[in-house]
Amino acid sequence: MQLSGSKILAGAKYIYLIVFFALLSGMFYPVITHTAWDPVIVGTIILFIGMAGAVSLYKAGTGEKHKRAYIIIGLAIMALATFLIYAAIGRA
Repeated sequence: MQLSGSKILAGAKYIYLIVFFALLSGMFYPVITHTAWDPVIVGTIILFIGMAGAVSLYKAGTGEKHKRAYIIIGLAIMALATFLIYAAIGRA
């Protein structure tokens, strides 16, 4: 079975996003300080939730149908990501 170029690129795209978000959420901090990896995992999940909201808002701007639904869903997901950020730092 042979993989086509588009499937390989699609897989590489998601691997790149996972690595980028893990680095963005402080992947090297637990390595240097020998602490738990829980904040890195939580931070990566929060970044993916925020990205889902941003994609929904993008679809609201570029799509022909269901603009209002995409805006409402996108803003709700972004608000959830913001709440999770404040919960992760202990201010919620």
